[in-house]
Amino acid sequence: MNNTTLCPRFEKGMQILSKRWTGLIVNQLLNGPQRFCNIESAFPISGRILSERLKDLELEGIVKRDVYPETPVRIEYSLTEKGMALAPVMGEIQNWAQEWLEPIENQ
Repeated sequence: MNNTTLCPRFEKGMQILSKRWTGLIVNQLLNGPQRFCNIESAFPISGRILSERLKDLELEGIVKRDVYPETPVRIEYSLTEKGMALAPVMGEIQNWAQEWLEPIENQ
């Protein structure tokens, strides 16, 4: 019997990206730095969940949080070099979805 195991790095990568909303957040940030409210308005996501996902991505070194000392304070989120390296992956998922998935009707 063949015993195959997943590569631990692949498994970790899938665990990171498979958390709900994470892939969509990364894809949104491929458009450039954005404020929390802009990301939040792009999806039907609660502020609490978005905050958790951004913190997770920041801990993984995928997202960078920049605080600008203005009045009021401005905070922007952007992808790091590690995060930008996901652009081809997101592009291929987009290509696959266009070819193989049925359009979702607006509800």
